[in-house]
Formats: sequence, C-alpha cells, structure tokens
Amino acid sequence: MVIKLVSMLKGLIMAKKNILDYSLDELESEIVSIGEKKFRTKQIFGFLMKGINNFREMINLPNLLVEKLENDYYIGMPVVKNVQISKSDGTRKYLFEFADGANIESVFMKYKYGNSICISSQVGCKMGCKFCASTLNGLSRNLTKGEMLAQILAVEKECNERINHIVVMGIGEPFDNYENLFGFLKVVNSKEGLNIGLRNITVSTCGRIPMISRFAQDFPQVNLAISLHSPYDENRSKIMPINKKYGLDELIKACKEYTDITHRRITFEYTLVNGSNDSKEDAHALSGLLKGMLCHVNLIPLNEVSETGLKKSNRKNALVL
Repeated sequence: MVIKLVSMLKGLIMAKKNILDYSLDELESEIVSIGEKKFRTKQIFGFLMKGINNFREMINLPNLLVEKLENDYYIGMPVVKNVQISKSDGTRKYLFEFADGANIESVFMKYKYGNSICISSQVGCKMGCKFCASTLNGLSRNLTKGEMLAQILAVEKECNERINHIVVMGIGEPFDNYENLFGFLKVVNSKEGLNIGLRNITVSTCGRIPMISRFAQDFPQVNLAISLHSPYDENRSKIMPINKKYGLDELIKACKEYTDITHRRITFEYTLVNGSNDSKEDAHALSGLLKGMLCHVNLIPLNEVSETGLKKSNRKNALVL
C-alpha cells in the first residue's frame, strides 16, 4: 500500500514540468504564457537560484501566481539520502534522489582557492570503463540541465556555503548528454544564474572526439579533462571500450586541435591500476605520447571496486610515474 502511494505521488510530480529546467529567457516565455507579467520571471528565477524548493516560500509573489506555479510545475531539487564527511579534510559526498527515484552522487570539496563541487551528468553510464563503479548497471537516463544545476543548489543550501568552482566529473559521460550540459553551463555562468566564471568550470570526457571539437567552439574558456589511463591502444581498449571507436592517435590529434583553438591547457586523468598501467615502460610511453602538448597529467589512485577485481598501484610504482 505504501509503495503504491509513493508511486502515485511520483507520477503526479512527473506530470508537471521541472521549473529548474528553464533558462531565464525560457522561463519568461512560460510565465507570459500563463498570463503573468514579465517582471515576475526574475523574481521567480532569483528564488530558484537561492535553492528555494517550495513555491510558497517565494514570499513576494501573489497567491494566484503561486497556485498557477504549483499546478503546472515542480521544483526539481533532490532529496539528500546520505552524506559522508571526511574526517581529514571535510570533503562531503552526497547521495541524492530525484523525484522519479533516480540516485546520483555529488562531492563538495574545500580548497584554498574556494569551494568546489563535482557533479554527475547522468544516472549511470554506458561507457563501460572497467575501473569505474558507475558503469556496472549501465545507463538509466540523462540528467536534465535543471537536475545538474540542482546538485549545486542543494549542496549550497545544505552547507550554507557558496560554491565557485564546478567539475562535471561525477557519474556519467558529460559529452553523451551534451545538450543538457550546454544548457547547464549557460545557466551557471549567467549573471542571473550562479554567475560562476567559465574558467572555474571543468568538464571531463572519456574521449568522445566529435564533441571535443564542438566543445572547443562552444566553450573555449571552460577547462577540458580527458580520461586517458593508458598510453597504449591495446591496453586502453581493454579498460576503456570507447578507445575501440576513437583510438589514441585520433584522440591526441583532437586534443591538439582543441588547444590550438582555445589556447587552454588540457588535463589528462590517469588512474593508476596495479600491473596494468603503472610500469616504467608505461611512464616513458605516456611521456612520449604527450610530448610538446599544452597539458598536465593528474595521477589518480584507483578507487577499488570489488566487482572489477582491479587493484590500486603501490606507492613505489606511483612515484615512478
């Protein structure tokens, strides 16, 4: 009975439109379409950017407008299901649940240069990288631009702190959800939105080459990170299936073209897997592969997942790399 009631409530919510999915201009069109004045748009949008999750808390709106909003829209803020807090540095890992029951993770980190958040772009992932837990159950669905935005709003509200750096590097492949990523970046960068500078945003991809070129044109100031993890085609294909479609030669060529267009340094992410990519030979091959490029390499200790059977590299091998 309880399960049936929860299902019915979810159905009622999903029949409405998530108001966080609208940019300021798009929201203005919606507000005008329901017979309201344009100036109400900025009032509503301002409340949303503060993390308000109930139309009744938008105190300067007339009751009739609030009723219209409640009838046609919902505020797609996620429920915080769990928070894990690191004792060493205060990093906070969130498990969120959206209105349809989808679960994703976000991570809040504090640095000397400011507060940063790592957000998810999809519910699950279909890329199949062997070292990543996110791919174990495949892809459920894309996150909307409003659901990507909502992760930031929810964390800011829970922490009562301002976030000024964003990394799109959580669950999912951002370039597999490009249209929503595009809309999300536009909103968080806008003055009416979160007003976060594009140079304070990083997007990570496993190497969807056609989108790298488009990204360079659309967002030349946003930082790009590439999940590399091996300097050899054969080995990279074993741990990252996308390499079978877009090999290393093609990937490196696309990265060089990206830096030529943007003049921005690329970050190559390299997760250290014991006995797989952490030898002296791997180090030399990696150096040769990236020689002369505008880039830096981020060596990442493997986060071991029991289902994969992969083990993290020992410290001796990590120092070699």
